[in-house]
Amino acid sequence: MPARLSRRRLVKVAAAAIAAPYFVPARVLGKDGAVAPSNQITLGVIGYGNRARSILPHFLRFPEIRCIAASDVQAKRLEACKQTIDGHYKNADCKTQPDFRDLLARGDVQAVFIATGNRWHGMGSIMAMRAGKDVYSEKPICLTIEEGRAIVNTANRTGAIYQAGHQRRSVDSYRFQIEAVRKGLIGKLKEIEWQVWQGATVKPKADEPVPAGLDWDMWLGQTPWHEYNQARMLGWQLFYDTAEGWLTDMGAHYTDIAQWGHDSDDTGPIEYEGSAQWDPTAMSDTPMTGEVTATYADGVKMIMKQKGQFADRYIRFTGDKGWIQVDDHTDVVTAEPREILRRRGAGGRSWADTGGHIGDWLNSIKTRQPAVANPETAFRATAICLILNICLRLGRKVKWDPKTEKFVGDEEANRMLSRAIRGPWHL
Repeated sequence: MPARLSRRRLVKVAAAAIAAPYFVPARVLGKDGAVAPSNQITLGVIGYGNRARSILPHFLRFPEIRCIAASDVQAKRLEACKQTIDGHYKNADCKTQPDFRDLLARGDVQAVFIATGNRWHGMGSIMAMRAGKDVYSEKPICLTIEEGRAIVNTANRTGAIYQAGHQRRSVDSYRFQIEAVRKGLIGKLKEIEWQVWQGATVKPKADEPVPAGLDWDMWLGQTPWHEYNQARMLGWQLFYDTAEGWLTDMGAHYTDIAQWGHDSDDTGPIEYEGSAQWDPTAMSDTPMTGEVTATYADGVKMIMKQKGQFADRYIRFTGDKGWIQVDDHTDVVTAEPREILRRRGAGGRSWADTGGHIGDWLNSIKTRQPAVANPETAFRATAICLILNICLRLGRKVKWDPKTEKFVGDEEANRMLSRAIRGPWHL
């Protein structure tokens, strides 16, 4: 104390302190709908592209989430993410780390939302779980079968709660579709059919200097080195190095629903056959159109198509007594016989509202029970997409053993279960 207080003065100060009202904000006590800081889950955001801009507001709606950090290799995006978070909380507290490893090293971050490009989903999730974080990762969850299995093994070893962005598992229309299939309302299941839209192509363009504010080496991550090329960066979903085209990028949603309806979350089809069309003049190297039929051990066939327009996507289950379909663009459910639809309750949120899926993840964090799109389930769904792409790139039928996670009698295909990883990254 800068000066001694007399006994009389000390008594007066103490009496005033006792008499004065002591105000504690409701948010500190967890009253009036607020969540006390001690009960909040602190979140870091890794990647702030189109998907993150769409989903982050749904995370921020939850009072039990406190978003405190952000990371992106592009300076402008990183600043935009900070502004979004700070604008929500009306402060300037969000910390920014261009290198997500610095974010993972923070002891005050409990969980992460990974919304990078596909090339970082698997590696980023593994590193986050090793750092003691729970993970919500966008799909598809991995680049290879090897990486997907490593995600599952890491989650099992660390006890991390992991949720893949397969939000249709938390949507009323798809839940009703699965209920109808599981209850036999369409009879014995015979066929599952789904469709994504026709792929685009990226035409050749000259390499360029790396623009200011971009860590290009970090952007590439584990994938092979390429000189900076704006067309490659903007069209990354259409290059096999960094993604696998729409059959995997969007198809993972439908293989996930197909697995759920077929009650095969821990296994998958055993045979794949199909064909695709590429643009030989393009710099990109993923299919424009294609169709693959995957067959389960019980004879049920999954027909996976890439054609048509963005609004033409759907998934349909067909049995020996009828069918049920969800139009993914409109969220409309149709069925034959139409009486099936009378069993449906009031509609809920559409796939565009990820709040239910985030809520499921938060509940899993609290209870330490697996989320609805847990690592094994998400990996098996993604594996189907990876395998169908291998089938198409080889141009022939392949046979798959879901138990050993190997192709049967096909060493050329087995060499495609992993890819060379550019240092310093490793699984």
